[in-house]
Amino acid sequence: MHMTRIEMHDGIEWRIDETPVDYPVAVDFMERRVAEIRAGTAPETVWLLEHPPLYTAGTSADEGDLLDPGRLPVYRTGRGGQYTYHGPGQRIAYVMLDLHRHGRDVRGFVAALEQWMIDVLDSFGVKGERRTGRVGIWVAQNGHEEKVAALGVRVRHWVTYHGVALNVSPDLQHFHGIVPCGISDHGVTSLARLGIEAKTDEVDAALMKAFPKAFPRRPTTRSA
Repeated sequence: MHMTRIEMHDGIEWRIDETPVDYPVAVDFMERRVAEIRAGTAPETVWLLEHPPLYTAGTSADEGDLLDPGRLPVYRTGRGGQYTYHGPGQRIAYVMLDLHRHGRDVRGFVAALEQWMIDVLDSFGVKGERRTGRVGIWVAQNGHEEKVAALGVRVRHWVTYHGVALNVSPDLQHFHGIVPCGISDHGVTSLARLGIEAKTDEVDAALMKAFPKAFPRRPTTRSA
């Protein structure tokens, strides 16, 4: 049976799933929750989950970057970005926040997502870094730079959705079916590849602990 654990922290609803959630189910929920947050009938929400193995194509996806079309299901999505892989061992955080409470600054929101991932990685002893012109969080290893976390967001009426995907211990071979985020000259890594064994509940705890620093809440400035 599929179970979602719900916790409230500082006015934000945290939804935690330990079994994979089908991608269309997740998108349907986010669409509804964004409308509810906008209407003031539901709290801001962060959803921690995994998906079954699949590819998603963002609004900038280039068909030529889908290298193995029959390998996995492909879902078109309204988030920004290009092709990415989702699957077991990758912890996804879908972040549904009202930016009226977080500065009404989309670039600032993306920067906060990046800093959140950097802080979480730091808690596992990994130095995550930004790179100009390359979305996501990167790890420098032996002269290589590899992506460990991907970002893809959408904003509707100042409410955010979609979010980030942290590679904990996914099957990295599935990334070979695409050009991840349109970047062909850099690889993809994971905490496991970096020699760090992290359980899902440990990753979730780190995500929850680091969140308030990255996303301090402000009084609402919503206009009529």
